[in-house]
Amino acid sequence: MPQNAGFTDAEAQETIDLIENTVKNFSWQTLMVLLCLLVASYVVIRLAVAAVDRAMERAGMDRGIRTFLRSGLKAILWLVAICILLGYLGVPMTSLVAVLSVLGLALSLAIQGILSNLAGGIMIVSTRPFGAGDYVEVGSISGTVKEVGLAYTVLTTPDNKVIHIPNGEVSAKTIVNYSANNTRRVEAKFTVSYDAEPQAVKDCVARVTGEHPRILFTPEPQIRVNGYGSSSVEYVVRAWCATEDYWDVYFDLQEQVKEAFDKAGVEMTYDHLNVHIKEKSK
Repeated sequence: MPQNAGFTDAEAQETIDLIENTVKNFSWQTLMVLLCLLVASYVVIRLAVAAVDRAMERAGMDRGIRTFLRSGLKAILWLVAICILLGYLGVPMTSLVAVLSVLGLALSLAIQGILSNLAGGIMIVSTRPFGAGDYVEVGSISGTVKEVGLAYTVLTTPDNKVIHIPNGEVSAKTIVNYSANNTRRVEAKFTVSYDAEPQAVKDCVARVTGEHPRILFTPEPQIRVNGYGSSSVEYVVRAWCATEDYWDVYFDLQEQVKEAFDKAGVEMTYDHLNVHIKEKSK
């Protein structure tokens, strides 16, 4: 093996001889000790990870960040435990480090995609474009953030599907966080007949927005003509509400404005063609 690979031929032969001697001298007593060390490592790692997790929770850290750091800590502790077990078998740490460095180089070339996801996870944790519980849109996928893992971000869709998105894709795409602010603006559009008086239309919509308990008075709802179609006039209403009330307000506007128009005699039109027949004079 080349010298610049960090592992010389002499070191390789020494490691091979050591492994052969270890296998030859392996006994039930050694196996029992290894099992005890493995169980002890498992218990210690669980206790350490739980203690760190409680400390992060008391510090008020985001749940997604806690999940990410907890996974990384667990991986590091298990790597240390494996080194301890190999050390008990007599494997020199210098040889072990050299082997790990070579394996690390080979693995890094073979798992570039995974490393990209890990880098994306680190970017998400450091920049914090969203947290656990936020409703976000990543590319064409929307859902509530369940957790941010080492390699994947987990979303729960409104119809209760669980989607795992690679962190490399998440960090490379446009992220829309609908839960970042406390308030959102609801926009609804309605079409009415050209015969309807604009002020009557605005009064109907203003009455609905003014009586709705979840629509905020500040900023004040806006009701304006939005365009003229071939068969109708389009009005738009923009009202503000708490972020968690967005869809309730949106659907209420669709239902209640129609009811208000019906009571006031305002006709909601649809695309149609008027044909005027003119009698030919004799």
